Amino acid sequence: MTRAGPSQSHRSQRDPQSSQYHSQKTRRGRRAQPRDDEEEEEEPGAGDENIGVDVDDGQANGDSELDRKASDLARLALFMEQKRVPLRREDINKKVLGSNTRQFKAVLEKAQKLLRKTFGMELVELQSRNHRDEDGNEEAHNATGVKKRAAAAGSRTYILRSVLDPVIIEQAAITDERLFEEQMNDAGPDEEVEEELPRHYGSIISWSTCDQLASLGILYVVLALILVNGKTMSDVDLKANLKRLRLPSNAVVPVNTQAAHKAMPIDAFLNHLMRQGYLDCIRPGDNKVAGGKRGRAPAATQASAEENQAYEWRWGNRAHGEVGEQAVTNFMAEFMVERSREVVTDDDEEQEAGTSRQGRGRDRGNAAEKKLESIQKAIERAAGGNLSGIN
Repeated sequence: MTRAGPSQSHRSQRDPQSSQYHSQKTRRGRRAQPRDDEEEEEEPGAGDENIGVDVDDGQANGDSELDRKASDLARLALFMEQKRVPLRREDINKKVLGSNTRQFKAVLEKAQKLLRKTFGMELVELQSRNHRDEDGNEEAHNATGVKKRAAAAGSRTYILRSVLDPVIIEQAAITDERLFEEQMNDAGPDEEVEEELPRHYGSIISWSTCDQLASLGILYVVLALILVNGKTMSDVDLKANLKRLRLPSNAVVPVNTQAAHKAMPIDAFLNHLMRQGYLDCIRPGDNKVAGGKRGRAPAATQASAEENQAYEWRWGNRAHGEVGEQAVTNFMAEFMVERSREVVTDDDEEQEAGTSRQGRGRDRGNAAEKKLESIQKAIERAAGGNLSGIN
């Protein structure tokens, strides 16, 4: 006898249970799905910290790249300054920035901070010669306005200039006895080459090794001659004045002991000053420097007097940016006043006795100040007025 299986009614009772189970499972699955979605949505938020770290790393890499380029720019500026050659914007783009030329301002700003803090120097853009010619006329200066002047001022060439206070430089140039003794002891007993060695002055700033005194003095004399001649001077007149100072065309100018050539003729020295940017040699009415980009001054043996008369000497953009017309004026005036003080004879000093010596000394000091101002005004009139400082 066959065993009776579950009846249809029992089956029908179980089926609703199973269907309810599946439906509940389905609902639970549907409820769980949004939770999973929420968890998936929360995962990107949880990774924001990693993204932030990546952004910080990228910013740090960018800052380090700017620091590296700023260091390269400072190193390049120091190298060019050692040769006294202006640094061109094209050289900065090629050797420092590469293809990222838009970073120039950011790199220059960081390099300036490095140069000021470490070396006490800063990069200064030189003025263009055309802008200086326009700026020499006061009426044209007032007519052009500030915006036009600023647009035409830059020459895209740079030099390093000290940011130290003049008082600090003056104190650093004073001879210190202890430092002088140490320098002499380090030098030891003299050898046969004593004349070739730089002299010791016992000062922090050693003019014997940093700047060549003879060539620097001749440079200032040339700048002074050009300034008192109306800021322009023909080649013949300049050579004639140098000859009166015992510097003919075949005279030899001593250079720094560290230079490759210990001396050079006066004509070669003037060309050297042109390459460094201290002087310009031009033809009247010509906007270009004589000889083109790397001009050469006309030598006495290469041209006649009439041809040399056609060339004029002027201050270069480096002289305006490093020395300044006002500084050369003060240099000449102080030199002339100091020479006049040395004219006082011993008899005059003997007469200044007793209580009247202090009063006479004060009167003589006031007279020297008045004479200094008088000479400065005379130099300004000879230059045509409007003496400029460092720009």
